[in-house]
Amino acid sequence: MPHLGSRGCAMLSVLMVSSAACGSGASHPPSQGHRPAGSHVTIHVPADAPTISDAVALAKSGDLVLVAPGTYHEMVKIQTPRITLRGESRDKVVIDGQLQQPDGVVVTAPGAAVENLTVENNTQNGVLVTGSAKAAAGQTGPGGDYDTGSEPVTFLDSFLISYVTATRNGLYGIYAFSAQNGVIEHSYASGGADSGIYVGQCKPCHIVVQNNIAELNAVGYEGTNASSDMYVVGNRLVGNRVGLTTDSDHQEKLLPQQDTVVAGNLVAANQQPATPEQADGGWGIGIGIDGGSANQFLHNRITGNSDAGVVITATQDIPPNGNQILDDTFAGNGIDVGFTFPNATKGQGNCLRGEGLHTVPSGLGTSAACPIGPQTASPSGTWTAPKPPNGIPFTDVAAPPVQPQFPNAAGSPATVVPAAPVVPDTARVQVPTASLLAATALVQTS
Repeated sequence: MPHLGSRGCAMLSVLMVSSAACGSGASHPPSQGHRPAGSHVTIHVPADAPTISDAVALAKSGDLVLVAPGTYHEMVKIQTPRITLRGESRDKVVIDGQLQQPDGVVVTAPGAAVENLTVENNTQNGVLVTGSAKAAAGQTGPGGDYDTGSEPVTFLDSFLISYVTATRNGLYGIYAFSAQNGVIEHSYASGGADSGIYVGQCKPCHIVVQNNIAELNAVGYEGTNASSDMYVVGNRLVGNRVGLTTDSDHQEKLLPQQDTVVAGNLVAANQQPATPEQADGGWGIGIGIDGGSANQFLHNRITGNSDAGVVITATQDIPPNGNQILDDTFAGNGIDVGFTFPNATKGQGNCLRGEGLHTVPSGLGTSAACPIGPQTASPSGTWTAPKPPNGIPFTDVAAPPVQPQFPNAAGSPATVVPAAPVVPDTARVQVPTASLLAATALVQTS
């Protein structure tokens, strides 16, 4: 638990006693009853409030909640718009659910920023950003995912997750569900029993997932029913069971998945056995396109995935149509690109052009020039996938290495989250260098 020695001072501050009476020299917030209109303050944890949840409850729009190093056993709910929650030290400010809390941080108000801290040991999610009341309440469907039933789709509008480490969480590390106009960046996700970073149920999304590391997860990044103005750029997706998937799923609304740009990512060596086992049994796959359509995969390095670099398949009755795999670099995969359709649902108009392509299904070479006609049938090639090794409990995944800090975390003001993210210039995105296979630094996109 955090040090609580300042509790008396914090409570006096709440009761409108002058902050000077505390005598600590800390920047205590003015009493909530006498705050000038439009003013913003920094609320320190534990100096001004003993827990993060207490500080967030005190905060008003535009305030910064700044958390001192310590381990905090709580679930933090951000329900006030435009609050910044920031740790003074990314690896030393730890929100630990002790496998008793479903989530570490739940954001249900627009314009919030979560920065420079670690969330771990939660039974569901490290950080959840959502406009769904059912998801915020932790109501999962039969498969463990969020099946919100008859609840109307309501989007949370604008968010930022930056310099967050999410590790050893029972569902997702960082999860944006039924949310729009957001950025997930400079973050690290490991030990996600389903996936490290997940974006689901948004159309149009207006979401950018950039410059993150996802490793030792069942899936590094997953985008389900996440469509239109959706960018996954410059991430290092190495050493998971599956690197990245973009898919349609009947458990969520806004079918089918369409129009995601996946560019400049390093997708490599995704056959790590010391990982949680994915429910669908995926293994050794770099990129999976499962009932997703009209997606673009540009300038990615897809290498060393033991089963397949890219797999294109259908989701029940939803075909994958019009996906373009352009100017990616392939090397050392079991096969580079595979199509498999287990039922009558087939894909059309899928095409590829890339460097290092050696192992592709029969017929793909003659149909792969991009672009091709939308009615051009995709090959039905299959391959024998190896049986995946047993996984390990998400709680046993290796501890993450120390990650880069948010610049000047203690001295920077609250973050103003833009109404819409800056869209990456994919024309400037280059294929990541092979040297990044051994690196722990973030992939750079410019």
